Amino acid sequence: MKNKDSKSAAYTDKSSRIIPMTLMLIVLCGFSFYLGGIYCSEKNRFFKKDVTPAIQLRKKSAVAPLQIDSIEFLECNNDYQDYTPCTDPKRWRKYGNYRLSFMERHCPPMTERKECLVPPPAGYKVPIRWPKSKDQCWYRNVPYDWINNEKSNQHWLRKEGEIFIFPGGGTMFPNGVSAYVDLMQDLIPGMKNGTIRTAIDTGCGVASWGGDLLDRGILTVSLAPRDNHEAQVQFALERGIPAILGIISTQRLPFPSNSFDMAHCSRCLIPWTEFDGIYLLEIHRILRPGGFWVLSGPPVNYENRWRGWDTTVEEQKANFDKLKKLLTSMCFKLYSIKDDIAVWQKSADTSCYDQLTVSSYPSKCDDSMDPDSAWYIPLRTCLNVPSQKFKKVALKSTPRWPERLHIAPERMAMVPGGNSGVFKHDDSKWKVRVKHYKTLLSALGSDKIRNVMDMNTLYGGFAAALINSPVWVMNVVSSYGSNSLGVVYDRGLIGTYHDWCEAFSTYPRTYDLLHLDGLFTAESHRCEMKYVLLEMDRILRPNGYVIVRESNYFVDAVAGIAEGMRWGCEKHDTEYNVEKEKVLICQKKLWYGKRSQQ
Repeated sequence: MKNKDSKSAAYTDKSSRIIPMTLMLIVLCGFSFYLGGIYCSEKNRFFKKDVTPAIQLRKKSAVAPLQIDSIEFLECNNDYQDYTPCTDPKRWRKYGNYRLSFMERHCPPMTERKECLVPPPAGYKVPIRWPKSKDQCWYRNVPYDWINNEKSNQHWLRKEGEIFIFPGGGTMFPNGVSAYVDLMQDLIPGMKNGTIRTAIDTGCGVASWGGDLLDRGILTVSLAPRDNHEAQVQFALERGIPAILGIISTQRLPFPSNSFDMAHCSRCLIPWTEFDGIYLLEIHRILRPGGFWVLSGPPVNYENRWRGWDTTVEEQKANFDKLKKLLTSMCFKLYSIKDDIAVWQKSADTSCYDQLTVSSYPSKCDDSMDPDSAWYIPLRTCLNVPSQKFKKVALKSTPRWPERLHIAPERMAMVPGGNSGVFKHDDSKWKVRVKHYKTLLSALGSDKIRNVMDMNTLYGGFAAALINSPVWVMNVVSSYGSNSLGVVYDRGLIGTYHDWCEAFSTYPRTYDLLHLDGLFTAESHRCEMKYVLLEMDRILRPNGYVIVRESNYFVDAVAGIAEGMRWGCEKHDTEYNVEKEKVLICQKKLWYGKRSQQ
């Protein structure tokens, strides 16, 4: 009985295990059959048995048209009429006071980005056209009285009815900017014969110096921070004079090394001899070998001026001696001095740099940092020695203006795939393109367009093709792209590094025309198109124009978003009727904020 019972129990246990396993097998088979049914139905939906239509579709277009839902953007509050996102005074308290670093670029995080359209001031008018705008602008377009009230005795500007007049005065040129520049030309003969073409004015005021140089064939980047001299850069751009927001503080300026032929400071209040001369080292970096640094104001001519500077003659003499010593240690030599103007020249001779040792001050910069890297790169207390690879970067070796515009610079070799043949092809290509643009946009080449930006240039070809038009062009090179900005400067053009995932360093309503060629194709994986277009709207003047040269895919996307920004757009063929690439011409409408209308 015992054995019989044990066998019966064992059989029962085995049967109990077999039944669940059988049920599980049945369930799995049923589930597999169910999945197979789904797969077949989905397969029939997405993969048609007849493949001929799919092949025909690919022949028509490699990329399906992009469907963009229409977005209508709200108006920003009127408090944002002069909003500069990355140099916003409302956010300065978040940053330290050391060397005025709070005035540098500090862009808001994604969560604080504005998704609204910046309104113009109440009473805004279409800007006065060039060249009349060099001497006057509408008060309502830049409605700030600080400079007029505080600097009236220096004749920076004066208000007459509804207009600001720019008489060409300044702190260091009471007799007018033209007389001041005439004296400078006597000290630097290269300003008269095309040797000097590019310049930078640090602490530019209302850019009268840069404006006067335009008539002398010299193209100047006027630089000033957003500070208590309200709207210096905005006044400059409203006048049609090249300018950009910026400050020499803790980071390099957004320009490559060995770029400018001349740098200028007219009582710009930069403490050149403090912090071991670190600001002078930055001037040295961006100045071309053989280029000139011009200083007027303290401590130059201290013997005759010290009483008006709230100081002592001994203190100013000590400052001047310290300045000369610092500049000599950086391989500058005192070139000329007369009255209130002193001129130093950066050495083009390597023998001076060969004498620098590890223990000397300043010492040579090591090779760990590219001297051309200038996007959020901290300043260093070392000297960038000009590369010996390039023999024609020095001012004396650079072709004179205007010949240099169409000569392939030596620095083409720094750009991947760059050579003289590529340069010539690019130069010819842009002549054809701009000729076509003018058939699509009649305002291009007329006095309706003055301030132009090429948002993603390579060699400055677009700007070169417009050289005979009454415009100036800010050439922007991506901080993530090929290092070609040195080539732009070698041609006698101006520009800056920038990352279009962030706001540009300018005021609203400062450009008449924005041009881009494949920007979204190159950067859409990093930068959201909506925010780039909102930034374009911010810096574009009412009634201003946009030329978008892109693939069909992105042209359609831009047109969809532009409608919600109150732009009117038309799609056109390129000059060679290439099917995959189109040109979109847009115009921003003039509108006023609701509170402005009230």
